[in-house]
Amino acid sequence: MKKDIRVGLVQLRAEVGETRRNLKRICDWAQKAAQQGINFLCFPESALHGYSPKDAQGLGDSSDSSIIKELRQCASDLGLTLLVGMVEQAKQGQKPYLSQIIVSPNQEPAFYRKVHLGRSERDYFTPGTEFPVFEAEGIRFAVGICWDWHFPEMAGIYSLKGAELLFAPHASPVVAGDRKEIWLRYLGARAYDNSVYLGACNLVGPNNRGKEFSGGALLFGPKGEVLAENFKTGEELLAADLSAERLNLLRSPQRDSMKDSFFLADRRKELYKELIELEVK
Repeated sequence: MKKDIRVGLVQLRAEVGETRRNLKRICDWAQKAAQQGINFLCFPESALHGYSPKDAQGLGDSSDSSIIKELRQCASDLGLTLLVGMVEQAKQGQKPYLSQIIVSPNQEPAFYRKVHLGRSERDYFTPGTEFPVFEAEGIRFAVGICWDWHFPEMAGIYSLKGAELLFAPHASPVVAGDRKEIWLRYLGARAYDNSVYLGACNLVGPNNRGKEFSGGALLFGPKGEVLAENFKTGEELLAADLSAERLNLLRSPQRDSMKDSFFLADRRKELYKELIELEVK
């Protein structure tokens, strides 16, 4: 990391079929984030269009739509990077993607497309096939969406590609269980094992299609420690400062203490081929 940065995570209510209203909510929160000096602001999975796989085909936007142009203008006017979950239209005849669009001032929009689709999503979306790492404000960052984070290989790939900050936008409903308890079981390990900062956020409230989301925002440090959290039941903005010195020490070849280990530097990749060859029995 080239400098300290300030990150914001929003738990947002997103209503299906109310894209323009959702966009206004996103821009309103972006305005509040800019006033707090936030550099990166992440919104949950499908925050722009609302989360409802059965309705996705008729909801999406492409990178050149008027909605996306307004989102880009919002980021440009406020001088911050926005990461917004959306339904991204695909090529004609292809199912849409569950994507996170990244919009930064003076940059073309970029996309992460959800690679690991949940079983309830596979009939309605096209899975992504890439693990891109992005850069803005002197930091390299990457995104995984909700179900993606149950596959630890992805976090390892991102860290090996140089990602220093990972974002985990979610659309997890109330029926899935206590969001804080669940995230603490595995997201801290993703940060700890790969020496990265990791921020998660979730949709909150009803989606206008009979589903209720539990909310939550949680930020982990590169040793898996909780740096900040918010699990109130309404829309909220969680902000936290990330130390460049802290992360750079872990990534430095000169580290000489076990407590500053960068575990990936000591891996035995020549022994791991079974990981991609073995099948579930």
